[in-house]
Amino acid sequence: MTGEHYFTPAPGSVARPREVSFSIGGHDYTLAASTGVFSSDRLDPGTAVLLRKADLPGPDTRGTLLDLGCGYGPITAVLATVAPLAQVVAVDVNERARELARRNAETLELAQRVRVEAPDEVGDEVEFQQIWSNPPIHVGKSELHGLLLRWLPRLAPDGVAWLVVGKNLGGDSLQKWLQDQGWIVERHASQKGFRVLRVSRD
Repeated sequence: MTGEHYFTPAPGSVARPREVSFSIGGHDYTLAASTGVFSSDRLDPGTAVLLRKADLPGPDTRGTLLDLGCGYGPITAVLATVAPLAQVVAVDVNERARELARRNAETLELAQRVRVEAPDEVGDEVEFQQIWSNPPIHVGKSELHGLLLRWLPRLAPDGVAWLVVGKNLGGDSLQKWLQDQGWIVERHASQKGFRVLRVSRD
C-alpha cells in the first residue's frame, strides 16, 4: 500500500473486501475494509495508540466530533459508540473509504448520528467540540500543514483536538509547529514510537 493509493479521491485498484477486528474501551468492533484504503488489513498501530491513550469522550459528551481522515471508520465507530449524545462527522478524500465508513456506521446502528462526507461537503458553519485524527503524514509537510490549518480553526473555543504522529515521522517537529501557530499542545502520551498530542486554544 503506497500513500498515493489511499489519498486518491477515486482509487483505481480493484476493491478486495476485508474485515478488521479490534477492541477499544471494552467494546469489540468488526469493520468492513478493502484494498485501496488506509491500513485495510489491521487497525493501524498509530490509530490504536490514539484510541487507547487519548481521553475518549464520555457518555455525556454533546456537540459535533470530527474524525479527520476517517478511512473505513474505526475512529468514527469508537467515538459514536462511547458518545451516544454526540454527532460524528467523518471526513476523507477517498470515496472508497467513505463508502466503507458509511457501511460500517450502518452495520453498527450508528448511522443516524454519523455523517460521512468529502472535505468540501462539510458546511463552513459546522464547529467541532473535538477533532480526532491520525493525520496523513506521507502527503508531505506543506499538505499536512494545510490540512491542519483548514480544520483546527473550526475547533470550538473550549474544544480539544487529539492527534497521533509517529516520532520518527516528525511528531516532535509537528508539536513545535502547532505551538508556533498559537495552539496549546501537550504531549499527552507516547507509546510504540507514537506521540499522542492534545491540542487546544488555551
